[in-house]
Amino acid sequence: MIYVSRKEHFNAAHKLYNPNWSRERNEQVFGPCANENWHGHNFDMIVTVAGVPDPETGFVVDLKKLSTLIRKEIIEKVDHKNLNLDVDFMKGKLASCEILVMEMWKILEPAIQTITSNGRLYSIKLYETPRNFVEYFGEGR
Repeated sequence: MIYVSRKEHFNAAHKLYNPNWSRERNEQVFGPCANENWHGHNFDMIVTVAGVPDPETGFVVDLKKLSTLIRKEIIEKVDHKNLNLDVDFMKGKLASCEILVMEMWKILEPAIQTITSNGRLYSIKLYETPRNFVEYFGEGR
């Protein structure tokens, strides 16, 4: 099994806030991330596709096609946006990195199947800061 990864970057703002809680409870749980006026991050996203190389190309997935797909399906929708307000696939959801990466998976998993017959989405790693990141392997793994 070969694991091929592509790293992309985007900037976005968000607020961690549960509308069912009081302002005080949100501030207690989320701290400064519950700031009413939002806050931003410079996100790095690493998408990994696993598979066996195609005997004709030697590729699990064409990295140029993978980059184009990630930019079209995700980056263009989130870059320089407010995750809580501007991103259609995050409407009505808590804008934590955990939820964000799960929603990205729902978009990328079927899309990747259109650019490779030898690979499948293996993981998405999302860095919110250089020291804070989440990694998702899909449901049930």
